[in-house]
Amino acid sequence: MQRIIQKDEILEVLKPVQDPELRRSLVEMNMIRNVEIQGGDVSFTLVLTTPACPLREMIVDDCKRAVRTIDGVQTVDITVTAETPKAKGLPDRQGIPGVKNIIAISSGKGGVGKTTVSVNVAVALAQSGALVGILDADIYGPNVPLMLGLQGQVLSARYDDAGTPTAYLPLYNYGVKVVSMGFLVPEEQPITWRGPMLNGQIRQFLYQVDWGELDYLIIDLPPGTGDAQLTLIQAVPLAGAVIVTTPQLVALLDAKKGLRMFQDVGVPVLGIVENMSFFIPPDQPDKQYDIFSSGGGERTAKELGLPLLGCLPLEMPVREGGDRGVPIVMARPDSASAKAFTKLAQMIAAKVSVAALTP
Repeated sequence: MQRIIQKDEILEVLKPVQDPELRRSLVEMNMIRNVEIQGGDVSFTLVLTTPACPLREMIVDDCKRAVRTIDGVQTVDITVTAETPKAKGLPDRQGIPGVKNIIAISSGKGGVGKTTVSVNVAVALAQSGALVGILDADIYGPNVPLMLGLQGQVLSARYDDAGTPTAYLPLYNYGVKVVSMGFLVPEEQPITWRGPMLNGQIRQFLYQVDWGELDYLIIDLPPGTGDAQLTLIQAVPLAGAVIVTTPQLVALLDAKKGLRMFQDVGVPVLGIVENMSFFIPPDQPDKQYDIFSSGGGERTAKELGLPLLGCLPLEMPVREGGDRGVPIVMARPDSASAKAFTKLAQMIAAKVSVAALTP
């Protein structure tokens, strides 16, 4: 006679299995749900804290291994879903309805590829199944529309009976909702605003856009530590900031300034990204050249006690994809750069989840 397996047995053997990032039991965190048993066939739902979980396969394997220790179990079928937690943020900041986590991508200086990082991270998160938006906060030099294939598009709005706009409607491409100043003015027209006008426009993009439900809103900041950064920091409860730099000394020095700006106002810094870490020539993909020095991001991360979230290679298709409006994670998903961007997106999502769920 076949032994009858009980649901309590399943949950008991799964109790020791932990989320590797959170180091807490999957059962105690209610991440194991809908347990069903039919003879020796066991099935249940594993609810992760982000669709972009970098350790997904390891967690699934750990669960299967644990359940198979029960006498009589023949098969284990696991359905994986995700429920992204909402960041705590600073209590005196005004959240955006429907938006769970707001992540700032920042750099101390221009030219380090911050917008390329923002765009590819946003698309990679969307590819994982997350609901994602990107706000181009570089009012004076908006490049997100070009890199997401939306150049020349116009932002539309909803109006009330009096003809007054009540909400902007973001554009959409590659699974990402997008808002940018580039959708409101011709691309050849310069923006010559002073601080108050810039601040007002950023707040409008934050609070007068119909973002809908989002797991992550990526904000592509302009370089430096000026009005746009201060407006954002003082307005919304950021889940965290990511600092983008390149290996050379001048970029690292400026990155530290940006880092201190976030730390001084209590915004958590999720980590440092070293972009253009090495060049991969297209005709010799097995070779690497340290054009901008090497190891600077790792040394800076250690010095500041922050994680190095990723080292991104410099490849010609990254630039080509940005110019054509097709991010590398879409254009060449098997390339070294695309894999590095995808891993970076997973690391950022994991850091956000840990911060949101840590007591």
